[in-house]
Parts: sequence; C-alpha cells; structure tokens
Amino acid sequence: MKRFKKFYIETTSICNLSCYFCPPTQRAKGFVSIDDFTKTLDQIKPFTDYIYFHVKGEPLLHPKIDQLLDIAHEKGFKVNITTNGTLITKNRRKLLGKPALRQINFSLHSFDGHPGSQDKAGYLAEILDFVKEATASSDVIISYRLWNLEMDNDVNQKKEKNRELLAMIEAAYGLDYKIEEKFKPGTGVKIAERIYLNQDPEFKWPDLKEPEDDGRGFCHALRNQAGVLIDGTVIPCCLDGEGVLNLGNIHEKPFAEIVDGERATRIYDGFSRREAVEELCRKCGYRQRFGT
Repeated sequence: MKRFKKFYIETTSICNLSCYFCPPTQRAKGFVSIDDFTKTLDQIKPFTDYIYFHVKGEPLLHPKIDQLLDIAHEKGFKVNITTNGTLITKNRRKLLGKPALRQINFSLHSFDGHPGSQDKAGYLAEILDFVKEATASSDVIISYRLWNLEMDNDVNQKKEKNRELLAMIEAAYGLDYKIEEKFKPGTGVKIAERIYLNQDPEFKWPDLKEPEDDGRGFCHALRNQAGVLIDGTVIPCCLDGEGVLNLGNIHEKPFAEIVDGERATRIYDGFSRREAVEELCRKCGYRQRFGT
C-alpha cells in the first residue's frame, strides 16, 4: 500500500486575494462540506497521517475551519495550513489550541495581492502577534515564506519589497544579522524556536497553454503526495489546480481503487522511468527543478 508524506485537501476554491503568481481557478467556487471532509478522511486514513489544507483558495475563508481541525484530530491526522495570513486575526480563536494543527505556512509573497497592500506593517504585525501566542501555547511550527528572487526579471523592485518584510521580521525577533546572509538554497533559516523563514524560486503553475518540454525528469506526484479537490476529484499533486489529471472522484469510487487505477499507475510508472507521460506534467515549471 502506498503511503504519502503529504495529502492535500482543498477546503475551498475561493481566495480573498488576486496574486500575480497564482492563477485563479476556473472551477466552481465553493467550500468542502463537513460530511464530504469526514468521508474523505475515512478513505485516506490508511495512506497518510499528514493532511494539508491547500490546493487553490484561502483555507481561512472556510467558515468551519475549527470543526475541520477537530475532525482531523479525532481521526488521528496532523494538519498543515498554508495561508496568505490576511485573515489570521479573524480566525485566531478558531486556530489556537487545536491539537491537530502541526504547522502554519504564511505566504508573505501574497502581500501584493492584498487590496490594502500599502499597510505592510499592519499586515505583518497581525501575523507576528498570532505567532507569538500560538508558539507560546502549543508546539505548532511556523514557516514564513517568500520568493527567492535571484532569477526574477523584476528582481530589484521585488527585492526591495522583500527587504521591507525581512527587516520587520528581524526587528520582531531581535536578530543581529540579515536573513539573506544565512539563507542557503533548499534550506530554511531558523529565526526562533519552531519558527523558520523559507525562500523558494518562483515558478509557473502548470498550464496546458504553456510550452512543453521534452518530458524527461522526475516528480514526487503519487509517490509522496496526492490530493483531492472540493468536488472530490483526486489529483496526483498539489499543482493540478484545475483537476486536469482527474484520477477519479472519491465520492464515486474508493480512493484505494483510484490511486491504483490505470491513469495513476501510468503517471507513477512514467516518473519511475524519469518520463512525464501526461501533457500537463510536460508543461510544469515546478517539475523542471528536479532535472533529469
């Protein structure tokens, strides 16, 4: 039986921001129901212990996120949440003290998609205030995330915006160094106990309209990760935000059958040969970082 390090559950396809690096989904907007969420957990339990509230959408928009966390805990899962952080104060009491919550990733590069993005200090202050209370009262791990802009075409302007946020973090944690000085590609910078700053190169989401490469290379899809969209569509990785690689629907067929189905097997076996058998995979900018 396959075991996944990560299983992505899309709790909502709706986002409150419009970020340049994250194309909005063309799928129907909505929220996962409590019933569907519970049934999904029952089906994937033999395959993973770690679920991620992430594909498209902003998970803190879900009106019952506290209930989702409680159900996940009852069923023995640990939860990672990736959020733009703009709704953290509104959801403070829904998140604090939840034993299922293992890690929160704050995508600080989402800041420019915020309608009130001029108030950079206020945005970060709310996140820092929440993190202070969360880490004092639990073992939750915090990851602040920013793009690594070394290869960006508009690098100088974006670096300046990054530096503003980094300076605020340095001041908040009393750091006597610039975070960039400690950063090494592929690793995070530990800035306090259970608090990290991670930077990744920006990439393009896979899209059938993008140029296609030769298909050589590797991906961890269906090897250490899989996911399910709000309508029950099973996908091989968290970057298939439109459900192009539809492996089946978890509400119509058991996940155990879907993950061993013909299409899933072809994808898995293809990457075992270092070959992308699906068109979308040959148009994935993220896959290219794994090389050949």
